[in-house]
Amino acid sequence: MAETTLTAAAAPTSVPVVVGTGGVSAADVVRVARHGAQVRLSPEAVEAMTATRARIDALAAADRPVYGVSTGFGALATRHIPVEKRAQLQRSLVRSHAAGSGPEVEREVVRAMVLLRLATLASGRTGVRPQTAAAYAALLSAGITPVVHEHGSLGCSGDLAPLAHVALAVMGEGAVRDAEGTLLPAAEALAAAGIEPVQLAEKEGLALINGTDGMLGQLVLACADLDALLKLADVAAAMSVEGLLGTPAVFAADLHALRPHPGQAASASNLTRLLAGSEIVASHSGPGCHIVQDAYSLRCAPQVAGAARDTVEHARTVAARELASTIDNPVVTLDGRVSSNGNFHGAPVAYVLDFLAIAAADVASISERRTDRFLDKARNHGLPPFLADDPGVDSGHMIAQYTQAAVVSELKRLAAPASVDSIPSSAMQEDHVSMGWSAARKLRRSIDGLTRVLAIEVLTAARGLDLRAPLRPGPATAAVRDALREHVAGPGPDRHLSPEIEAAVELARSGALLTAAESAAGPLD
Repeated sequence: MAETTLTAAAAPTSVPVVVGTGGVSAADVVRVARHGAQVRLSPEAVEAMTATRARIDALAAADRPVYGVSTGFGALATRHIPVEKRAQLQRSLVRSHAAGSGPEVEREVVRAMVLLRLATLASGRTGVRPQTAAAYAALLSAGITPVVHEHGSLGCSGDLAPLAHVALAVMGEGAVRDAEGTLLPAAEALAAAGIEPVQLAEKEGLALINGTDGMLGQLVLACADLDALLKLADVAAAMSVEGLLGTPAVFAADLHALRPHPGQAASASNLTRLLAGSEIVASHSGPGCHIVQDAYSLRCAPQVAGAARDTVEHARTVAARELASTIDNPVVTLDGRVSSNGNFHGAPVAYVLDFLAIAAADVASISERRTDRFLDKARNHGLPPFLADDPGVDSGHMIAQYTQAAVVSELKRLAAPASVDSIPSSAMQEDHVSMGWSAARKLRRSIDGLTRVLAIEVLTAARGLDLRAPLRPGPATAAVRDALREHVAGPGPDRHLSPEIEAAVELARSGALLTAAESAAGPLD
């Protein structure tokens, strides 16, 4: 299953994101990561960093060992480093920890990661100099993206390897992509943008790599993606309920008030609005209708999509707490202590990343079941087998369901949690790790898969609605069908199906299908 590919920078938005001592919002992360917003530090952040740096400078000149300032790292923390080697210690740390391997990580993920590390630096609790933090802001504003590799983070002691590749670029080493997506040495890109490479001082190397920023950035982006996809899941379900002659009566608000999960109520409300005004629904809603109740994949759509919504809300709560956090070890406290801690452990973020992969797999699973009902003449209430034009000569959407099933099967495998695994590292000093980065990477594949599954359901349901003519679908589902028809022709003899599936996937990914539905039904919950 293909993941999002590396793309050139989006055109920067006109209003910069200002990073202060209070961190950044999820909306800020999306603006910088996906829309190229520029970044600058607030005066308060510069003041806070300057004050804290004075404390680190004093410790750097002293003989007393302080972790991250005058000692080695991890299992080498017992080694006392002499004053004349302490700046070299930081450079060596970044170079040795930039040990990633595998494909490049997507541009939006790296930009989110850089912004989130900058937010922690700007808190004034890490001891980093203002000019080092300013280099991170300049990197983002210039559209320069360090090359970060897929493999390397265990999600504890922070996303060490990914963040080290970023720090390496700020030092003028390693590889980056410029604003046009061209791969080139970091030194060349910095020089072209007028950015001076950073000469790291005491503690700075450690502060640049010791955070949960990679997994957190992917969590924030995933929540934004799932907000839209779960609305699209309601759109797809409504089209299937309508095309399969299901009843919207089960979506009544008073029924869902009996089980007051907020996500369930929102999904049921969406389905009711999406099905309003449908001639197809009206055609079988009288006393003569012989169907007592619909199958679970139709009747329980709000319960499944609603549970996924509530899971996203929980994940968003965790993300908000993490966005308000300062993650470093050691950290400079408000009263001036330089204290070791375990806040870099990614467990809180790793858990919800895994939860979201479970939710994505289940929403995709119920979507595939609805598609399959359309194709079975024993269950589709009068539609031709496989929605084929000439069944037997034509296969219709038979193999589109195979594609869905293959993706759903992969999503079930991706739903196996990464966060229950742990492999000790650093000579057993770091003997329990979160695997949060791995959870984030597989969630991105899950979101891609869910997009594909929902797109195929919409593609199939639209064909089913067309085959109910002369009865007309409701305004909202008709608008979605019409948006699809601008790119994919209606029922007829078999055609090359793959391009039609990909067209539907792109319409789903871009938000065009959801926009079409909301143009008739109003903003969905």
